[in-house]
Amino acid sequence: MSSSTVRSSSDLRPGRPARPAPPPAARDGRPSRPPRRRRKAPERPVRGLVSPQTLSTTHGRIIYWIILVTVVVGFTAIFVFPLYWMVTGAMKSSDELAQIPPSFFPTSIDWGVYKEAWDQLDLGLFLRNTIVYAAGAWLFTLVIDVTAAYALSKLRPVLGKVVLGGMLATLMIPPTVILLPAYLTVKDLPILGWNLLNTPWAIWLPAAANGFFIFLLKRFFDSIPRELLEAAEIDGAGPVRILWSIVLPVSRPIIGVVSILSVMSVWKDFVWPLLVLPDGDKMSISVGISSLSAQMPQNVLMAALVIASIPAIVVFFVFQRSIMAGLTAGSLKG
Repeated sequence: MSSSTVRSSSDLRPGRPARPAPPPAARDGRPSRPPRRRRKAPERPVRGLVSPQTLSTTHGRIIYWIILVTVVVGFTAIFVFPLYWMVTGAMKSSDELAQIPPSFFPTSIDWGVYKEAWDQLDLGLFLRNTIVYAAGAWLFTLVIDVTAAYALSKLRPVLGKVVLGGMLATLMIPPTVILLPAYLTVKDLPILGWNLLNTPWAIWLPAAANGFFIFLLKRFFDSIPRELLEAAEIDGAGPVRILWSIVLPVSRPIIGVVSILSVMSVWKDFVWPLLVLPDGDKMSISVGISSLSAQMPQNVLMAALVIASIPAIVVFFVFQRSIMAGLTAGSLKG
């Protein structure tokens, strides 16, 4: 009996586990490897109020669409109804506006009330003043806030973080708290001693100093690759040339957002223009309508409010994509 027979018989003794069979030899004499099993990708947990299993049923889809349509229509009605009431109220007569319960649709449409509001309230003068205030505030905001954000982001001055922290701290202060100090500053400008009341400078200078805009611009400038600026420095470009030729062209989305927000903040502001522009010929559109509201019928007043709201609505619909793109741009570094 051969040794191989004895070894195989000893391996099969009771109580001793059998050895696994060796893998079959490949053609080149090497043992072939067993096939690898593919690992299954782990199932990601479903995050949401409604699971896909629920949406796969007819009952779940019906409930989902009912809730979705109800929420969308409800929120749309909440935001759009005041605008609808203002537009339709301008077309009603004074007696119809005072009617209880109020009617949701005017009995007769009279477009002549808008011309009456334009002539009686002198809306052309107020609109021209507001456009001048908004344009100047936009220009000074871009010049001051863009340069400040660029210096804090790329030039890294001494105590730059302290300065940025002080700017952000101003956002925690309610605007009504700083009305009196700001008014005294405008009335008697420090060092120079100028009185800026009843001048556009009373609107332009406070609007340009905005900590939120500086922070928004700085966050976007931080996402610009440092290598791009270093390459420009190697070519001999200075900080001003880099800002004008490289930083500003790639920062159009966020600059568009800052421009729109700065113009809209001046356009809808009421308390500050009321304090610093008491002269009737220098009033903004909101202050002018408010000062003459007691002398006008309700339908004429609503027509004036509709005319004053048209520029802001047009700007929103034209630049709504730029607003969303600019607010999300620069939030992630890539």
